[in-house]
Amino acid sequence: MRRTYHLYPQNPEFERKFRFAENLPFLVRIMAGMDGQSGEFITDGPDRKATPIKAKRSIGIEITDRSVDFVRLNKSSLDTVLRDVTPEGVIDFRVNLQYSVLDSNYNRVAFKGDTFLVRTKLDNSVLTMNIHLTDGQGRTDCDRIADTIVEEIKRNA
Repeated sequence: MRRTYHLYPQNPEFERKFRFAENLPFLVRIMAGMDGQSGEFITDGPDRKATPIKAKRSIGIEITDRSVDFVRLNKSSLDTVLRDVTPEGVIDFRVNLQYSVLDSNYNRVAFKGDTFLVRTKLDNSVLTMNIHLTDGQGRTDCDRIADTIVEEIKRNA
């Protein structure tokens, strides 16, 4: 089954290459483990004022299915996805970041998130990641997405 998205942009915003001693099934496991993780970061408030706020960022991971759509990738769907992943090649992921902030009554209020397409290509132990923002205001940079993936790889290697 093809795991490349047919509408991936020709000129992505960001590219990073690094040595990768593992294979693509290992990378898919890493990406599945990232689904559902969250953390805090500082950004501009959702009210469009320049007031910095501490917001929560939650990660949702999807993988391309039959080149036309994406399916959720998490630990429970991992076994069905891994059946057709080759050791080397190209796989596209969609990273959905959801943002929220606590209001004055300590209620969590969601605001517009960011969506990134991540194309991973493994060839002769070199992993190339091309990352492109497809939706959202870009509260998270493309290089931060790459850094997060690399950190997860190093932590699980």
